[in-house]
Amino acid sequence: MEAGSGAARSGADWRLQRLSPCDPGRSSAIQMSGSRSEVGGRLGTTARAGMERWRDRLALVTGASGGIGAAVARALVQQGLKVVGCARTVGNIEELAAECKSAGYPGTLIPHRCDLSSEEDILSMFSAVRSQHGGVDICINNAGLARPDTLLSGSTSGWKDMFSVNVLALSICTREAYRSMKERKVDDGHIININSMSGHQVSPHSVIHFYSATKYAVTALTEGLRQELREAQTHIRATCLKPEDVAEAVIYVLSTPPHVQIGDIQMRPTEQVI
Repeated sequence: MEAGSGAARSGADWRLQRLSPCDPGRSSAIQMSGSRSEVGGRLGTTARAGMERWRDRLALVTGASGGIGAAVARALVQQGLKVVGCARTVGNIEELAAECKSAGYPGTLIPHRCDLSSEEDILSMFSAVRSQHGGVDICINNAGLARPDTLLSGSTSGWKDMFSVNVLALSICTREAYRSMKERKVDDGHIININSMSGHQVSPHSVIHFYSATKYAVTALTEGLRQELREAQTHIRATCLKPEDVAEAVIYVLSTPPHVQIGDIQMRPTEQVI
């Protein structure tokens, strides 16, 4: 996030931005005073009251072996959900599952090894979830891949790797999660795409230009998904989140009433002209 010339971040005010799915051209913003952690805490306090309906239901979190994915998985287990956390290697997820159990959290973390660059692996994972747990109620597409391949000299294999994980895997998981919900007549499910600010602005750093293109695709895919869900006359919701206090934002989004659609959340410092 960059400040323009003649501006400085106040460090005190954070903004929650919500995009209306009924009118994509309009958005509303709620400004909250306090540090990022203070605002996140307030969101968390408000949100947890609405999480009871998700208790014992199943969430899939991709890229759950570390970082944002691990934080989201932990937050959902704390709220009493069954969470399938997937990644190419699951050692870290197994450790996190043991930590959650030892902490006495009411939910359960279930590690699942899955190579998201392989459609066969993804379909096998959804099949296992269906047979062992019934199906997916929440799908959190968090996994992402960045390679330092520029547009002028990057390798085709690097571009393909990023496109495969950041765009195709997200789309396949979304499709299969929707099918899982529909076949079980789940009409209040939620699909959350964890995006990046690179999906909204092009950095001057050439090594992330192709990566940025895949993240712009996530922005377009999320809006397209919201439109298709609306056309299907379903109450299944879609939301795009940027990586600022994501775990708290996920809980906040899931805790809203089923008739409320939050399309986009950004929590970022406001700028104060000096």
